[in-house]
Amino acid sequence: MDNVEKVEELPKFMQEEFDPRDPNPWLALYLDQSTPLPDHVKKAWLADSETPSRQFLLPFVRPIARTLIVLIQIVKVVVPRNWAASKMLHWILATGLKYCVRPEANWLVLRHFHMGAQILEFIAANSPVKVETSPLKPMNLDELKDELFLKHDLNLFNFVIRLGKALRDANQKLVPVANPDFSMIKEPEVTLESMPRGMLNGIDLQTAIEMFTPTYQLFLTDNDFWRASNSLQLDETIGLYVATILNSPQHLVLLNNKHPLVPMSTLRAGYRLVLHGLSTEMLHALLMDLKKAQAEHYAPDYAVNKASVVADETGPQ
Repeated sequence: MDNVEKVEELPKFMQEEFDPRDPNPWLALYLDQSTPLPDHVKKAWLADSETPSRQFLLPFVRPIARTLIVLIQIVKVVVPRNWAASKMLHWILATGLKYCVRPEANWLVLRHFHMGAQILEFIAANSPVKVETSPLKPMNLDELKDELFLKHDLNLFNFVIRLGKALRDANQKLVPVANPDFSMIKEPEVTLESMPRGMLNGIDLQTAIEMFTPTYQLFLTDNDFWRASNSLQLDETIGLYVATILNSPQHLVLLNNKHPLVPMSTLRAGYRLVLHGLSTEMLHALLMDLKKAQAEHYAPDYAVNKASVVADETGPQ
């Protein structure tokens, strides 16, 4: 029985026999190791990607969503400039995720908050100046109702501003760190098993994001939506910060949300949000690997030093 349950939990692409005449694209992406993504995350990402929802629903949802973005932008011209209903927006988003979206997608959404907070904490800890952070680490979908999506965007811009101001005031720059502090980098505690699995939880992550993007625009001010959309281009900025600290600019090849100084149209915000989530996963995976390598490298030295301290404390035997 246990073996049967384990097989049923595997994504479809992992259950099928490999056929060289008809290879499964999702299996190829899962087995590929060119990108830094842990197996359990890659399995959930691809399981969500191979769903009928993404294959058949997304092609219809995406053009409709982009059309709505244009229409809502026109409506915003006559709506009072500061009108917003952020609380209602987040209730809609959290409820939609809880009752309509796949467990893998919801898990990836919650993980994103934790990883984003950890990455900013990593930069702050390895900066030559003190920088305040405001970590958001929700453990369930209901916690998103506390305007967490909006706060997530604000945190990112506020962090860049605070870091930049502190560095300028101290006449300093980020520099490579020989032994970076990885203490805050860890696997997020939120689990896939705790995600809702109702009869209607069938919409994949990309389709859900495309659906929610016009809703996000409708219930926020034009300034909030524009800022949220362009926060995605800060992927490059955060990537540069981390690459500088690690002295490894080659890892920037995986970032592709465009130059932060050239704002893009909000029409592609949904697609770029997916790239943002994937970039964060890969950057966090890279930091996890480096943390492990650092621990393994210093473990022998630590053991020797500890033995010397014990010997000094106990004296000659």
